Amino acid sequence: MTELSDGASALSYGDSLLVGERVRLRPLLEDDLPTLARWEMDPGRSVTLMDRVAPPSEAAAKERLAKWSANEGDDLGFAIVALADPQVLVGHIAIFGIRAKDRLATIGIAIGREYMGQGYGSDAMRTIVSYGFRELALHRIQLSVAAFNPAGIRAYEKAGFVEEGRRREAVWHDGRWYDEILMSVLDREWAARQDASQ
Repeated sequence: MTELSDGASALSYGDSLLVGERVRLRPLLEDDLPTLARWEMDPGRSVTLMDRVAPPSEAAAKERLAKWSANEGDDLGFAIVALADPQVLVGHIAIFGIRAKDRLATIGIAIGREYMGQGYGSDAMRTIVSYGFRELALHRIQLSVAAFNPAGIRAYEKAGFVEEGRRREAVWHDGRWYDEILMSVLDREWAARQDASQ
């Protein structure tokens, strides 16, 4: 944790807060919308992101992404950009459903298909979790993931999430039922991991 003692320390904190080891979370740019909308419209990706394969229209996808990323209320969204040169857009991440009294929120992430499996999702998750605890003063961050997404589950575990339960046979695809796994991380668990890594 950083103690803000002057303008320089405040700027340093702000500059580093949304930067991980491999990615930077930044505001959504107008130029990001076509790529993010294309990914939202990908039927294959929608299997892991939604309860059914029903890709939105391009206009609806752009509108939803812009709304999620306006950062004017309790729902906050960011573009995920690789730190490598060039700094290419690799996905989108949001922290939403913030309940101030209970100090909890839910996280959702979407990585472009061509960037999956390269560590960007894990790093973006660690970065947004740190942001949630350090800047938003959350106590609990939660998510749900289908049991058929082991890569996603591993990325969430790397960010400190633990399985806390399952909604048995809650997801239906292609004639089969799958469990929905509920995961969370608490502020004290995150803090203990930070202390252990120093």
